[in-house]
Amino acid sequence: MIVALDHVQLAAPPGSEDTLRGYYRDTLGMAELPKPPALAARGGCWFTAGALQLHIGIEADFRPARKAHPGIRVTGIEAFARRLADRGAPVIRDSGLPGHRRFYSEDPVGNRLEFLEPGEA
Repeated sequence: MIVALDHVQLAAPPGSEDTLRGYYRDTLGMAELPKPPALAARGGCWFTAGALQLHIGIEADFRPARKAHPGIRVTGIEAFARRLADRGAPVIRDSGLPGHRRFYSEDPVGNRLEFLEPGEA
C-alpha cells in the first residue's frame, strides 16, 4: 500500500551542485541533507524542508523539466514570492487553480517549480 511520497527528484547538468545549493539552500531556505556515501559519488545534492525532500540528480544529457514540476506548499506565499524575486528568481503568478494562491518559478538550471498556498487568490 502507498502511504506517502518520500521524495521528488529533479535533474541537473554535471558541475551545477554549488549553484543549486545556493538556490535551494539560500534562496528557498531548504536545508541540505547529506547523501549516503555510496550515492554521493554520483554527484547531485539533496534538500529538505518540513516533510518535503527534494533530490537533485546529475544527468549528462540534461534537459530542464519545463512542464513537469513539484508542487511545493508554502505559508505566507506573498512574502515567499517577494523573497524569491528579491534574490533574482522569476515569479510567474497563476490564478488558474480555484481555492489556491500560487506562482511558478524555476531553479538556476531551468527546472520548473510551483509554489502554492490554499486560500482565495
